[in-house]
Amino acid sequence: MSPLTIAAIKEQSGEIPIVAVIHAQLQARSAKLTKGGKPYLELVFADSTGNFSLKIWSDSPMYGAATQLAENTILRLEGEWTQNTYGVNPSHLEWHALDDEAIADFLAGDPQIREKQERDFAEIQGLCESIVDPRLHGLCGLFLSQMGDRFRRTAAAKKNHHARRGGLVEHVAQMMRSAVAICGVYPELNRDLMLAGVLFHDCGKLWENSYPEDGFSQIHSIHGEMLGHIPLGIELTNKLWNDLLASPQADEWKALRPTIEMTRLHLLHLIGSHHGQYEFGSPVLPRTPEAFALHYIDNLDAKLEMLRDAYSQASEIAPGIFERVFPLPNSLVRPLAGFSAGPLPEASAENSEA
Repeated sequence: MSPLTIAAIKEQSGEIPIVAVIHAQLQARSAKLTKGGKPYLELVFADSTGNFSLKIWSDSPMYGAATQLAENTILRLEGEWTQNTYGVNPSHLEWHALDDEAIADFLAGDPQIREKQERDFAEIQGLCESIVDPRLHGLCGLFLSQMGDRFRRTAAAKKNHHARRGGLVEHVAQMMRSAVAICGVYPELNRDLMLAGVLFHDCGKLWENSYPEDGFSQIHSIHGEMLGHIPLGIELTNKLWNDLLASPQADEWKALRPTIEMTRLHLLHLIGSHHGQYEFGSPVLPRTPEAFALHYIDNLDAKLEMLRDAYSQASEIAPGIFERVFPLPNSLVRPLAGFSAGPLPEASAENSEA
């Protein structure tokens, strides 16, 4: 039986069990107690498409083996898979070690996601090349040349949206496409600053949400834990900016307007304000058109990615209505299909329209 990805299991499983195999890497293991004092283990498994948690109860025959699993172990998980409000749940579970060939294939990642991320990274490079301001153009080029490999291994979040190796590339590419479109509608926006701001807004996540080259478990970084991605992003941007000013071509920029310092300051403001509100972690609120636009582009792409995931995972609790998936605030309704001039299929209803 060919293995399915975690994303495919989430999409295909429901109340009716499906028999399937997953190749997955142990991301984390923690020992817990129920309210009644019963011990259990919570295992988190991941692949290139996402992750899921699995509870192993103390009276399960798998409990002893689960306590011995080394972190980052890659396994073949076989079982009958269902899904409810609390996530995917296998019954009759068995797991086996993979051979070297299967491990190498697993670590290469899902081919479709890998191809998409390669296209997205190429588009990021192309849009950065289109930046006219030589300071911002040079800064983006320096970041991609020095940090490109780590950037391509970083997630946009620990969970909720683009929470996979390379997810930050997908998030940044989509935000750049949105920024280009919005700048065409609102010509008062500084296109060069918007593109650079999108590239750098989450660059601190290279320490907060990064992955190793040989796995799908996020690295726990002391810098990420103690500082967070916004201060780290400001620090990295300043470091690269100072490196850029030490280059020979920087002398030619002294006469340019806006000044070097004001350009740097506006870019740092985009990083510092992109969460939009103090309670969401922004040290400063948006104060420029580009800062407001970047915040809303960031939020829109994150929310739409959450919606895609929710529709693929949620059970239909009534015709056209899906159960709530955290962190979305309520149940979803099936979206309206695109207009078609043809007749509706027989026995179809508007609230169950695909």
